[in-house]
Amino acid sequence: MYPDLNGKTAIITGSSKGIGASIALRFAQEGINIVLNYNSDKQGADDIVAQITAKGGRAIAVQGDVSKEGVADTLIKAALDNFGRLDIFVNNAGMEHPAHTHEMTLENWQKVIDVNLTGVFLGARAALQYFVDNNIKGNIINMSSVHEQIPWPRFAHYAASKGGVKLFNETIAMEYARQGIRVNAIGPGAINTPINKEKMNDPEQKAALEAIIPMGYAGEPEVVANAAAWLASDESSYVTGITLFVDGGMTLYPAFMNNG
Repeated sequence: MYPDLNGKTAIITGSSKGIGASIALRFAQEGINIVLNYNSDKQGADDIVAQITAKGGRAIAVQGDVSKEGVADTLIKAALDNFGRLDIFVNNAGMEHPAHTHEMTLENWQKVIDVNLTGVFLGARAALQYFVDNNIKGNIINMSSVHEQIPWPRFAHYAASKGGVKLFNETIAMEYARQGIRVNAIGPGAINTPINKEKMNDPEQKAALEAIIPMGYAGEPEVVANAAAWLASDESSYVTGITLFVDGGMTLYPAFMNNG
């Protein structure tokens, strides 16, 4: 679909399941060499690698906690050692842990910020360093959320982290645009991933969720992966600094749908 992607190499953090795994599989279809990153789900990562290699693609899995100093550098080294290049860095790893703000522990707050925001900084910093040092017009894709824009009670840490990703994304896009490095974000809405499994399996919760989506249903991870492939490709060569919402219209104030 995007011939310019064939033979390139991408690192995708948090790609043993869910959206990250779908991005890995979609990128592999384009002929991209894949470095999957996982923290604890080795089996999931190995399964995705097996799916890619079974179809003739090239992929490896590398363990690492993205919130820790040096892990992004390890991922880049793995890309260079195995595939000889790095073109795309996808900061996908993320987490959520609901709590009323007045009951939220500092540990809970810090963990979500460390993974969702500091992890994006560390990944982007390492990728930028490599791209700048080697005069490469690289591509960084940061996973944000509709909650960079929509408040979310009981998820103050998550919303704060994604709001931070929004301005971090825009700032570095501006900072490195003249060097040909493109930086964009994707803001998924309600996506049918393992983290939402309980909600999607409960008819009452599922109906309540679908009621706040103008299109009336939750998206599949593949729709986010398709957006990532477009942002990685030359088809979006004049696009930088945006958050591309993939949300079925969730950011369109759906409560007003029937007020016309």
